Amino acid sequence: MAVHEMDHPLILHKLSLMRDKQTGVKEFREATREIAMLMCYEATRDLPLKTIEIETPVAHARVRVISGKKIAIVPILRAGLGMVDGMLELIPTAKVGHLGMYRDPDTLKPVSYYCKMPQDIAERDCLIVDPMLATGGSSAAGIQVLKDMGVKHIKLMCLLAAPEGLALIQQEHPDVEIFVAAVDERLNDHGYIVPGLGDAGDRIFGTK
Repeated sequence: MAVHEMDHPLILHKLSLMRDKQTGVKEFREATREIAMLMCYEATRDLPLKTIEIETPVAHARVRVISGKKIAIVPILRAGLGMVDGMLELIPTAKVGHLGMYRDPDTLKPVSYYCKMPQDIAERDCLIVDPMLATGGSSAAGIQVLKDMGVKHIKLMCLLAAPEGLALIQQEHPDVEIFVAAVDERLNDHGYIVPGLGDAGDRIFGTK
């Protein structure tokens, strides 16, 4: 499935601000929200439309509206939370699920420690959001959790991705479209994206 790397000047400008280690928590958090909103605009480009009839103040008109598509936004905790508000500004009727993942220190495999989804999650198109697609393990596991719940249409949205993470998602979930603001060079020995922007969760929530 396709990888959509953003090339919009506003996204690239805001992402550059986020990469700068001098950028403070407030500005980093705002840029995360704004980039998520801009990316959501692209990720929802294929929403189906239907034609309805209305009356404008001037005349009768046939106009197009979204055709009853139900959407869920699923952030991978905790950093994914920083992307949710911007997306909800565009699609305020979307429901939000939450998925907590951590890496087992012995097996290095992702483990789900929290999962709370809308009751009708299987009927919704899901946008999984996770700012950093590094090794790809957590995102791949999160996608599998949704598939096991019966979700048929899933897209993954990330701010940054490493080639290693992209390769894993494409290998394990070739049906999932990936939307990413930028694809960076590689992972370092500690699993951080290079050049990256550091730990997105720490920078969003000011915990470092």
